[in-house]
Amino acid sequence: MAVLKMVLMVIFIIISIGLTVIVLMQEGKSAGLGAISGAADTYWGKNKGRSMEGILVKLTRALVILFLVIAAVLNIGSF
Repeated sequence: MAVLKMVLMVIFIIISIGLTVIVLMQEGKSAGLGAISGAADTYWGKNKGRSMEGILVKLTRALVILFLVIAAVLNIGSF
């Protein structure tokens, strides 16, 4: 049981560091204000899900879900 807890803690720390790096790599939401002047009709505006920003958003969501699940498991397992 102690080995499993230690492995989950290491994975939890790696996910925490990765989540921090990915969030810092993302552009701010204020960059989207170009939509007012029509700048959102570019190629990257239409294909946002396939761009690097879209990939970072999807990766952030996946890591947050893993973070929450592992945090819950570690909290329940700390008896």
